[in-house]
Amino acid sequence: MSEAVSFRVEHQDGAARAGVLLTPHGAVATPAFMPVGTRGTVRALDSRDLAEVGAELVLANTYHLMLRPGAEVVARLGGLHGFMAWEGPLLTDSGGYQVLSLEPRVGEDGVAFRSTYDGAAVHLSPEGAVAVQERLGPDVAMMLDVPVALPAPRSQVQRAMERTLRWAERARAVHRREDQALFGIVQGGTDPELRAQSAAATAALGFPGFGIGGLAVGEAAEDRHVALEAAVGALPPGRVRYLMGLGDTEGVLTAVAQGCDLFDCVWPTRLARHGKVLSRLGDYAVRRAELAGEEGPIDPECPCLTCRRYSLGYLRHLRVTEELLGHRLLSIHNLTYTLGVLAGARRAVAAGGFAAYREGILAGRRPGGPRGRLP
Repeated sequence: MSEAVSFRVEHQDGAARAGVLLTPHGAVATPAFMPVGTRGTVRALDSRDLAEVGAELVLANTYHLMLRPGAEVVARLGGLHGFMAWEGPLLTDSGGYQVLSLEPRVGEDGVAFRSTYDGAAVHLSPEGAVAVQERLGPDVAMMLDVPVALPAPRSQVQRAMERTLRWAERARAVHRREDQALFGIVQGGTDPELRAQSAAATAALGFPGFGIGGLAVGEAAEDRHVALEAAVGALPPGRVRYLMGLGDTEGVLTAVAQGCDLFDCVWPTRLARHGKVLSRLGDYAVRRAELAGEEGPIDPECPCLTCRRYSLGYLRHLRVTEELLGHRLLSIHNLTYTLGVLAGARRAVAAGGFAAYREGILAGRRPGGPRGRLP
């Protein structure tokens, strides 16, 4: 296990587990959700907001930060922690998702693409992704991987998986920063044989933690379930497992039940910016006409700033008039809700009642949210 980052499982209930990820900037209780601060900021929120909603670990993106403002600028301004004024643990994705979303040229030497900011030619290699993240200075850096849009032919998935394994060896060989852990990434699409093969080979390289990538990209939930089962079964039980890019309530709780520990997704804050509320009663649009005169909060049981201070009627007004404050207040609530679901999962695993907890959470959520006046 890396000296910089360690993980211990404290409780287990079936495959679900509760543990602690220890980093140079603090401990993270797992299972945990990471708000996504792609460009060094979670949109519409500052570092104090993140602390107040209960975030312990925040994610930023290597690809975007290497382009603007540049890794050297971030390093001069105190590293990523100082740059974004966040004192807690940080994880940076390597830019592998951009392999999927930007459709760059992928070769054995790395990926070549055009900057989304100014069109300049950019090349990122497995070694380069490590070097950029060493300059950025997060607690956890992710290797550069090759995800595949699904569905895809098995031959294509296998080629990407095998290339990811070669890149994992190259990344592991050049990582030097002692106060930072480098995590490997498991690929293999929804093919259980390829997932198990990738997980076993990546585990053999001795990474201190593992991302499970290339899922939550549009595949059927059952196919994801099968792929996860194969991957988790081949990973070391004493290392942290990070399912990349998943953030919906049902998906996260199902993955916890399968033994995953970390999650990230833009889902809670992106939906907030589009005026959608996540709640224990279901998800719904705040601009619904019947909410115009609603005096109560989103959820009287929610401890967040938004629910303590503001009515649904006011939140609807902010959305209808497109006031920026609405983005912040709904983001605060949606993150508080999502982080709360994971906090509840930790308590349930510790008490040996995770299955009942999961069933209760999902049973209470209605399609389209509550009907009529809110409780």
